[in-house]
Amino acid sequence: MAIKLKNSRRFAVILAAAVVLFASFAMVSAYPVFADLMESELKGNFAAGVMEESMDELLRGGYYLYNEMHESLELNEVMQRFGSDNFFLMRKYMDYEVFSLEEKNADEKKGLLGRSSTEVTGKLLEQNSDYGLRIVLEYAGDGDLSTVEVDGSCTSEDERYYLEQAVFNSLDASYDYVEGERIQYYLQNPSLIKVVYAFTEENLQRYLQNSYFSGSMHNAETLSNMKPYLVIEWGLCLLVMLAALLIPCNKNWDLGGDPIFKMPFEVVLFASPVVLSMEQSFASVVWNTLNHTLADMIGEMGVPGRLTYGTAKLLNLLMWFCVFGCVYWGTTCLRAIFTMRGRYWKERTISARIIYWAEGRKDELGEQVRQGAGEASGLFRKMWKRIRGMQKRIYDRILHVDITEQANHVIFKIVLVNFIILTLVSCFWFYGILALFVYSCILFLFLRRYFFDIQWKYRLLLASMNLLAEGNLDAPIEGDLGVFNPMKTEIQKIQRGFKQAVEEEVKSERMKTELITNVSHDLKTPLTAIITYVDLLKKEENPQKRMEYLAVLERKSLRLKVLIEDLFEISKATSRNVTMNFMKADVAELLKQVGLENDSRIREANLDVRWNLPKEKVVMLLDSQKTYRIFENLIVNITKYAMPHTRVYIEMRDEGNEVCISMKNVSAAELDFDASEITDRFVRGDAARNTEGSGLGLAIAKSFTELHYGTLEVSTEADLFKVHIRLPKRTEEAAAYLPEKSGGEVQ
Repeated sequence: MAIKLKNSRRFAVILAAAVVLFASFAMVSAYPVFADLMESELKGNFAAGVMEESMDELLRGGYYLYNEMHESLELNEVMQRFGSDNFFLMRKYMDYEVFSLEEKNADEKKGLLGRSSTEVTGKLLEQNSDYGLRIVLEYAGDGDLSTVEVDGSCTSEDERYYLEQAVFNSLDASYDYVEGERIQYYLQNPSLIKVVYAFTEENLQRYLQNSYFSGSMHNAETLSNMKPYLVIEWGLCLLVMLAALLIPCNKNWDLGGDPIFKMPFEVVLFASPVVLSMEQSFASVVWNTLNHTLADMIGEMGVPGRLTYGTAKLLNLLMWFCVFGCVYWGTTCLRAIFTMRGRYWKERTISARIIYWAEGRKDELGEQVRQGAGEASGLFRKMWKRIRGMQKRIYDRILHVDITEQANHVIFKIVLVNFIILTLVSCFWFYGILALFVYSCILFLFLRRYFFDIQWKYRLLLASMNLLAEGNLDAPIEGDLGVFNPMKTEIQKIQRGFKQAVEEEVKSERMKTELITNVSHDLKTPLTAIITYVDLLKKEENPQKRMEYLAVLERKSLRLKVLIEDLFEISKATSRNVTMNFMKADVAELLKQVGLENDSRIREANLDVRWNLPKEKVVMLLDSQKTYRIFENLIVNITKYAMPHTRVYIEMRDEGNEVCISMKNVSAAELDFDASEITDRFVRGDAARNTEGSGLGLAIAKSFTELHYGTLEVSTEADLFKVHIRLPKRTEEAAAYLPEKSGGEVQ
């Protein structure tokens, strides 16, 4: 086992070294790309060298030359105060002269300094002369710089623009200061003069060579700020960091237990800015490698010429191996923050060790440290609690995003938060790449947790849907489903709908069974009587009894006929296969007619009917035959089941858009049935079936009411039986659609 662990650790070391070496090779392999980007600088082009940084020195030179022209200050005093200025070095490599801009001297080519011949001054004033670089500065009467011109055979159009911009940029800097002393305090401001500086090509190259160090640093800085360089360098750093985070996922390859990777947090924190501060030095080595300066230096140390460039590349490889090695080391050290969590700050920080040491002391110092540590710990816990609370609220709000809300709102909120974060990151300028990496890591952990939570809640939802699919309609959907909460609500609605549909189906199946039973019973009774009396009629010879038997047969046949007609009628009404003949009719008059025709039945049942009908006509589109049947079935039902010697209330109200009809009576039998089922087929309030009837009266009335686009509802209260009918008042235009829906005709 120990050998296996040792081999795993050795493999982990080799793997880490391979990752770092790969990143180093990749960086060195990118040097040709950097050489292409710095092609003009490698050819010695001054515009990318030190000349941009020398513009402020030329501006200060205007003061020195103007003072020399007017002799307002002794030369030795000028040299004593400002002799260390680089301008006095630059003037050795260039031709220069001062010309007057006053009108009386405007056409003269004679220089005010008088140090050059007419031929030289004329050449200085020529715009397209053979100078390698010529810079012209014109000062207005108020001493401000008014005009800048740059030309020369060594300059391109873009380079002239950059140099002119460098002059104006220097005006914003402290070009008028030399070693903390302001020039204007001692020298006069240049006024109405033209200062011309000119470098021959030879002198320009000599100046650049003597200013090599400054130019080299400038070019190294330029290289380090180029986007391709930054992308490759930091991209490889991120690759190494990612490898340092992922490789230890295999516990056998985790090097975090080695002493070198157990460095305190403060050491890693101190090392990071140290490495970052050396960025310019790394870029300088790359630049010196590209321009072969490093190879020349190696050659001067005695290395054969054919090996100098290879040795330089090897040194670069070693440098980047150390850089990426530090990145791998730092990432591995800080990775323990996620694995050790709270223990990391106690075991891997110098400050915690100092505090524990001080707390262990028994003297006054230890007591003060313990008290301060307690206060700091309490404050930290309070701050951490608030931060965690805020984080939890933000996370909970994101986790419970309402997916039914408009998508633009949700997307806008997310984009706005991301914009604010990236704006803060961009404030770090170059080090924003590091901040962006930290932000990316935090975002990865956040999205990872968010994805796992969404996945877990989706599994809960899926499990509930599987139970529903298996027919378990009572299974509850428990738990907080986050973004799926709207779906949870909809699924609960579906669950209730399915449950209701199943209950309706079960009820329908029960009603079908009862239908068969009741139809069989109600048809069998008169049919049996008919068969019996037919047999008796065959044997009976007494004429009087034969007439009695025929009367019974007629009555039973009519009873059978009514049952069969009602059965067919309710079948057609339920299937909507009924022809409706709509016409204008007075519904109040129709109800009175039904009452008059059933008056004998009402008197035989010993009922006192109280009518409350409108005095005026209530005309509406009705099928008078079907409406008559509705009222007739309800009144007949009352005469059968109402308690004798009680009052029956029949009321009609015209409510504008509809007509409401209600009938109330006291039942002779106890109302122990379900009021919602009494209007179904073959359901009777008289469960013993002691009264004659098909059991279809209320069902037919309800079906015909629905064919009139109305509603019929039955309700009970103790022994009070109530029927409520609502018939809408429809216009002829609306009724014109009836032939398509129910085969109706408008008359």
